[in-house]
Amino acid sequence: MSARAIQDQKAIAREMFAQQAARTNADVSAGPLRGATICSTKSRRDYTYESTADEFCEAADASLLPLVRVDTANLMRVLRQLEDIAKRQAPRIAFKAKGSILLLDLADISAVQAEGNYVSLQHPPNPYLVHESLSSIAEKLKPYGFIRIHRSVVVNISAVEEIQPLPTGEYGLRVKGGKEYLVTRTYKHNLRDLAQLWVGSERLPG
Repeated sequence: MSARAIQDQKAIAREMFAQQAARTNADVSAGPLRGATICSTKSRRDYTYESTADEFCEAADASLLPLVRVDTANLMRVLRQLEDIAKRQAPRIAFKAKGSILLLDLADISAVQAEGNYVSLQHPPNPYLVHESLSSIAEKLKPYGFIRIHRSVVVNISAVEEIQPLPTGEYGLRVKGGKEYLVTRTYKHNLRDLAQLWVGSERLPG
């Protein structure tokens, strides 16, 4: 899933959580809460969290802001719904192979390699050959978190596990599953896209 899609999912999660909290808070104004319930109270200085079952949730200090009560069963239901939404919205690639049209989740493709007039989609356990140039498919995959590291290789940034600087000024790169690739000096500046935050390093790629 691309970085933008992940942010969209987080925004959906926050909105649904807020709506659920508001509905639950309105439903429990006078009576005890049944079942496992998470209660949070916010003071002017800190947060206090309590876990209760079949009992009232009361603020210990009148200076505390109103209680926010969230039923854990409903919260889990919302989280499951979000997982289903994420699966439905996960970007996929469609291509023709052996007379059929196959559809694969982009998240399952670790890399794309040039193979003559074809490209090889590295999809464990078996790669797929697609009749298209690497330059063309690299441009199409760029919005979905793929970067070019070599004139014949594009990798999925979410599949990258490690990069290693080499004495030549190039980098070694390992993806999930253990396969390794060479990052040439021409494309090493793209390695900055592997993470949003770089810490504890004086020299960053590129």
